[in-house]
This record gives sequence, C-alpha cells and structure tokens, in this order.
Amino acid sequence: MDDNYIQNFYKLYYSISSGIEINSKNVKTNSIFVAIKGKNFNGNQFAYEAIINGALISIVDDKKYAFNHKKIFFVENSLNFLHKLACFHRKQLKYIPIIAITGSNGKTTTKELVASILSKKYHIVHYTKSNFNNHIGIPLTILSIPKNANLSVIEIGANHEKEIEKMCSIINPDYGYITNFGKAHLEGFGNINGVIRSKLELYNFLRQNNKTVFVNGDDNIQLTNSLGISRYIFSEKKFFDVNIKYDCTTICNTIYVKNKQFFSKYLIGYHNVYNIASAITIGIYFNVSLKDIQKSIINFIPNNNRFQIIKKDKFIIYNDCYNANPSSMISVLNFFNTIKGKKIAILGDMLELGKFSIIEHTNIINFLKKSTIDISFVIGKHFCNVTLNLNCKKIIRLYNTDEFIKWWYNNKYYINTDYIIIKGSRKNALENIIHLF
Repeated sequence: MDDNYIQNFYKLYYSISSGIEINSKNVKTNSIFVAIKGKNFNGNQFAYEAIINGALISIVDDKKYAFNHKKIFFVENSLNFLHKLACFHRKQLKYIPIIAITGSNGKTTTKELVASILSKKYHIVHYTKSNFNNHIGIPLTILSIPKNANLSVIEIGANHEKEIEKMCSIINPDYGYITNFGKAHLEGFGNINGVIRSKLELYNFLRQNNKTVFVNGDDNIQLTNSLGISRYIFSEKKFFDVNIKYDCTTICNTIYVKNKQFFSKYLIGYHNVYNIASAITIGIYFNVSLKDIQKSIINFIPNNNRFQIIKKDKFIIYNDCYNANPSSMISVLNFFNTIKGKKIAILGDMLELGKFSIIEHTNIINFLKKSTIDISFVIGKHFCNVTLNLNCKKIIRLYNTDEFIKWWYNNKYYINTDYIIIKGSRKNALENIIHLF
C-alpha cells in the first residue's frame, strides 16, 4: 500500500466524505466504512450493509467480502490502512500542536481537565472522546482533528509494550505527559518493569524528535528518565518551573500555585492531586490565566463512572466503576479509609493481571480486613478464588452482580451507611447496581 494509494483515498476522505466509521450501524451518508477484525468480530461481513446504509465506500481486507462492487475496495490490512490514513492526515495538520497523555491511572481525567483549561484561551481544542485511546480509537481520533483546531489533547492507552511507540508514530505528539506507573495490564506487560518501559516509550519519542515533556518532579521515575528532553517540571519538594503545594487534609483537594488557591470539590481524594497539578502546569505553559484555570478546576465534574459523586437523601455514593487495577484500587481505598462515618465498599474483580491476579486480590482483601470500612462486598471469580480464610463478617464475597442484587434485596433494610464506594474493572459493569440505592 504505497503513499499514492493512501493519498487518493485521503482526497476522497477529506473532500467528500462525512468521516470514518467502523460500525456499519453508525454509518452516516457519505462516510467511509473501514472493516476492522477482532477476536470476536469481523467487520468485513458488514461492508455491503454499510453501503446500503449510506457509506460512500467500504474498505475490506477479506477477499470473501470484496464483492464485484464499485464501492467496496480491498486492502491487505484494514487496520494498517486506517493507521496510514491517520498518519497522512496528521502530516497535513503538522502545524497543530498535540499533547499526548498516557499512564496507568488518571489519564482520562487529566486529558479532559487539560482540554477544559486550554479551552479557556483557545477557540478550538480537539481531544480524545470517550475511550478512543487504543490502536483503533487513536487513528479515528487523529482523523477527527479539524484543520482549524488550535490544539489537540490525545490520550494513549496500552496493554503491552511497543504499543505506545506505535501510537506515537501516528500521533506525532509535540508534548507529552505520563500520569504515573501503576500495576495495570500486568498480564500483557509481564511485571511493573514492563509497565514502566511501556510508558517511557512516550519519552523516547519526544527525546528523538526534540519535543517537550511535562514532568511530575515528585516522581523519581519521571524525573530521572526525562533527562535529555526539553521538559517543563512541576514539584512540591523542589522549585522547578512550577512550584506546587498540596492541601489534602479534607475530602476535597486544594492546591496552591504562585500564591493562588485552586480548589476542587469534585476531583476529590489524594489520587487526584497530581491530575489537577499537571493540568494547572500545562495550562500555565500555554499561557492560560490563573483565573481561568481556577474556573475550569472548580467547574470540572468527572463523568462516565469515573469517581462521580452521587448524593442521595441520607448518604453519598462514589461511583468509580469505569475501571480498576491494583494501584488505582488501593489509592481509592486509602482515600475511602480516611473518611469518617459508616462506609460500604463494593468492589469488582481487577482483570488482565495474569499470574499476579491471586496475590493482588489477596492484597485488597487484607487491606479491607484492617480498614475502617464497615462492610465490603468483593464481587467476581478472582476475588472468590482467593484462598484466604476470612473469618471476617465485614467482608462478603459474591461471584457476580446477580448474587449481590439478591443479597442486597434480602438485607438492605438492615444496612445503614453514610458513604458507598463502587469500583471494579470495566467488564464487571458495576454501574448496573447503582439503581439499587
């Protein structure tokens, strides 16, 4: 697939089409349908349906579905075609600065907060929507950048090494930030060292291309590995580019920069302080006024099941059930442990941990046994596979949400609480139990 071939399709995409779609049911009139294959799906079989639904053309990589149809085109690899089309689009928009954000936890919150802050100064700030942060979502995100954008903020997710390196070759970021290095996707990375190597692929790209990195100076891994890169550093311990002071003595977070107070009543818990601090730092770098940064932080409300605060008549729910890994789980539980009052924790399995699954789920149960949390429900086969002898009435193990719902209906009238926290990996779909409360 040479550049001329991609260039011809790009002309069609840019001048005539209404965008790229990978779901035939979402096809808009004159959009381009690209058939993507996965473990459990084959988009090729929907190529003709996409044409019927109004697609301008369909791209397939299975000759079985490359009918003798003037609107269906065969390529060797549809995903590779999508990547090359996105790369070509990025080259046309090389004048638009892109900030790439990756990390084990907090990257979505940071990305959205950064975009909110930059929007106070810049007219069009493009950023990753929803969870389009993987090898399929990122090229679609790049292709959605309008030519009149002032800036773009792109989130990079990864579950194995070399994935961030590959995504950087498509994104071609001008700036980068790593939120942290945690125990996420250990099954794919092998161990925590694999996680660190993977995230540092962003640094490697920025170093090789003389770009700039934003660095949390209180994180020794970031500080050490960013040597040799143009960097802009925030820190509480030392004065670098931005000196930050944290006040986490209450549930809400307060941060001080240049004698200005930045307060958030929704981004609560210590696990959010660096998300806020990095967004402030990036805002300062791009000359957003401190007053406008303050407004963004005060008004920013997390969404999509990411530590959303749901206030009921007699108690508060912290809904953080979008995803979970050992690092984020312990961080959130540490916060929950410090709250005074009656508390219930509802936790789902942490997935993609491979050989580390038993020990990490055991660690969570051991934490709960010693915690100030009154009742903890641990839900899923991985929690149930822990062979720990509980002898602890405040921890209840259940195999699935159906068992939890049954238990709750039979016992809810005996439970009195001030706070409930809900957290688990995405496949647990714990948001489906929120209606019970």
